[in-house]
Amino acid sequence: MIVVPVKEGENIERALKRFKRKFERTGIVRELRQRQQFDKPSVVRRRNRSRAIYIQQLKDQED
Repeated sequence: MIVVPVKEGENIERALKRFKRKFERTGIVRELRQRQQFDKPSVVRRRNRSRAIYIQQLKDQED
C-alpha cells in the first residue's frame, strides 16, 4: 500500500504528483501489462540481449 503523508499547508496537486511518482516506481502498471500477454522465453532473452547491447553501446560512446 502506498502512503503519501500530506504536510500542513501543502498543495494537494504536489501531494498527488508525489503519489503518482511512487506508484510508477513500484512497477505495478508495467507488471500488469506484462501479464496480459505471454512472451516465449526465447523472445524475452532476445529482448534482454538487445537491451544489453544498446546500453553497452551507449556506455562505449560515453568513453
